Amino acid sequence: MTTTLFTLAEQIRTCTACPLSKERFLAVPGDGLATAKIMFIGEAPGAEEDRQGRSFIGRSGKFLDTLFANANIQRKDVFITGSVKCHPPKNRTPTTLELTTCKNLWLDSQIKIIRPKLIVILGRVALLSLLQEKNIAELQGKKITRNNQDYFITYHPSAGMRFPKIKTAMEKDFETIKKLANSLI
Repeated sequence: MTTTLFTLAEQIRTCTACPLSKERFLAVPGDGLATAKIMFIGEAPGAEEDRQGRSFIGRSGKFLDTLFANANIQRKDVFITGSVKCHPPKNRTPTTLELTTCKNLWLDSQIKIIRPKLIVILGRVALLSLLQEKNIAELQGKKITRNNQDYFITYHPSAGMRFPKIKTAMEKDFETIKKLANSLI
């Protein structure tokens, strides 16, 4: 049986492979186009995402939508997800076990199905999960290639909302993402 994004999402919604499943309300598989050329990967669902089961719809999502609008990127044309699919209690950072479990079970499969031309890494946790890199400041604003996959690294929208310097850096990064997106068409 062929796994599709839909069947994968159904499996994610019932996953109990890590401790995050015990306190979540709804798992958040991700949203978007199954044939998206660009995939955005953040950290984890927040409280609002946990309530509705959709990615980036809280305050960080509203800021991300503003960045999308400024870059002429339509949310419906990309795929957006988190490194983990369940809301960590008290918004804590996902543990290494949770990140590894979710990546091996779900995130790698989503990437394989979607086959994006570019993955935009949103923040330090996603950077650690995907590339096992820890220092976002060194890689922020850069496009890198690993294992025949192109990545662009920027900050998480929640950091951009809190720190003016990061907001400015993200706005500049999304100008670059716009150029990269236009080259993918």
